[in-house]
Amino acid sequence: MKRFSTAPSTTRPASPPGGRQRYVQQLKLERWRVWLLIAGLLSLFGALLVRGLYLQTYNEGFLQEQGDARYTRTLRLEADRGKITDRNGEPLAISTPVQSIWASPRGIKLLTGDQTRPEDWEPANEKDPVPVSRAEIAKLAKALGMPTDELAGKLGDTRKTDKPDAKLPDFVWLKRQMTPDDAKAVMALNIPGIYSQTEYRRYYPAGEVMAHIVGYTDIDGRGQEGFELTKNAMLEGKAGSRTVIRDRRGYIVEDISTIVPPRDGETLSLSIDSRIQYLAYRELKAQVEAYHAAGGGIVVLDARTGEVLALANAPSYNPNSRNKIDAARKRNRALTDLYEPGSTMKPFTISAALNSGSIKDTSSFTTGGQLPMAGYVIKDTHNYGTLTPEGILVKSSNIGAAKVALTMPREVQWTMLNSVGFGQQPQTGFPGEAYGRLRPWKTWYPIEQATIGYGYGISVSLVQMAKAYQIFATDGQLRPITFTKQIAPLPGKQIIPAELAQEVRGMLEKVTQPGGTATRAQVVGYRIAGKTGTALKQTAGGYGERKYVASFVGFAPVSDPRLIIAVMIDEPSVEKSYYGGMVSAPVFANVVAGSLRLLGVPPDAPTTSILLPGPTEDEDVKEET
Repeated sequence: MKRFSTAPSTTRPASPPGGRQRYVQQLKLERWRVWLLIAGLLSLFGALLVRGLYLQTYNEGFLQEQGDARYTRTLRLEADRGKITDRNGEPLAISTPVQSIWASPRGIKLLTGDQTRPEDWEPANEKDPVPVSRAEIAKLAKALGMPTDELAGKLGDTRKTDKPDAKLPDFVWLKRQMTPDDAKAVMALNIPGIYSQTEYRRYYPAGEVMAHIVGYTDIDGRGQEGFELTKNAMLEGKAGSRTVIRDRRGYIVEDISTIVPPRDGETLSLSIDSRIQYLAYRELKAQVEAYHAAGGGIVVLDARTGEVLALANAPSYNPNSRNKIDAARKRNRALTDLYEPGSTMKPFTISAALNSGSIKDTSSFTTGGQLPMAGYVIKDTHNYGTLTPEGILVKSSNIGAAKVALTMPREVQWTMLNSVGFGQQPQTGFPGEAYGRLRPWKTWYPIEQATIGYGYGISVSLVQMAKAYQIFATDGQLRPITFTKQIAPLPGKQIIPAELAQEVRGMLEKVTQPGGTATRAQVVGYRIAGKTGTALKQTAGGYGERKYVASFVGFAPVSDPRLIIAVMIDEPSVEKSYYGGMVSAPVFANVVAGSLRLLGVPPDAPTTSILLPGPTEDEDVKEET
């Protein structure tokens, strides 16, 4: 009998036909996918590696620029602009530190309505703009002293919702050159995105007194007029730099390069004496106002060195108020305005004729009141009869000066005028200097030679006249004039012999004495020499408008000249008070008196001398013909 066991069988069932082969194929397929995946990952990794190497090696500059644009800033370290001082070290222009407020509209988001920034607000990323409420904008506008709408506009209030932030500026000035206290009040508001920056503002202690000499700068510290413009490169120095990393709020995190310190500007020492400048400006301004004149100018030279001790114009302006400067008041009349000098030209005519030998000091000339010539009539206001060269200067005879001019060749007369600087730039280094007008002698007709002899047909500036009169004050020498303080006198050029210069000096002294046209130029205790000039102004219709230029040029003391002063009053309007001896000579006298005492120059005449009143009229006016 066959027995059956109930235990499970351990024998493996037989595999179906082809099963093992399919299993091996499936296994191979899975391995292929793995290798494919690995190859893909390796390819991606390789691409990233190549890209990284490319960016780090071949395109490093681009990445550096992008990083710098987001986090680094190069800060400009302003140089302190150099001071301008007078000859005694008194400051005429200085720079004071001020604060300017700025913002980055790209980093600010203006909230609408009554929205406020949550106290726990934190940016989701570095590019998120800082929300600023309308209430904060109103407080900021009040602190800055500007309308709220204007401030909001600067901060991007007018942008549209679809306007990209990249179109907004990264930097905008809100208020420049505020006082430190006012800027401190602004920053105390703690409004995000608002920053302060130190700048320098130019300040002019003398104000309108020195305006035409010193000039002024614009808000960025660039010279615009005067020596601020001429010496801008010397005064401005060179700005430094500091490269830093800033966070999103604008705070400096780290310096990433060596600080390049600024190089401050140099100090400019002018030849101007502030005391004499103030005196000259005060007297000129008072006279221009008293005679209702269109304007005036005055120049004071040191006769020994050629240094300009004072130069003033009226009207003037305040360089500390740049936004309210009238363009007409900026005119530097003493340097840029040209006028026909009238009788102040006669000493040069006499000197040229004496030097050439065409006349002697004893020569006589018949005046007679009128001199018909080439269809014109040269006139004197009186019939002076027969005059010597000295008498021609003392009486200021136009006829006498015309006859003296015609005694010498045209070239001789032109050479004298050209040698003292007429028709040439004074070369003081000041901007806008006028050349004047002195036509070539070959083009002169006899009538022109005659009229130039008494100051018509030639145009000059007041600085040119002051410079030319040096030859009478310095024994015939002509030195360059300068606005820069000199250690030693500049070398001069001998124009006429010393003996001739002293002779003409004596004639000019008599012009200020009784019988001359400039008795109002006298100063108690000092001998004075000079010449008046009253010239009709030329207009489109000729000389018939009855507008005059009253001038006086002189020097003191005669025994040892120290100062040369030229005064010009343009269009004095008081009736019958337009003569140089009446209008300009008193300005000269007041400035000379005060200046010589300031300089400690001892008197060279009795201090008990009595000043005689000036003449009621001046004899050197060109009459209508």
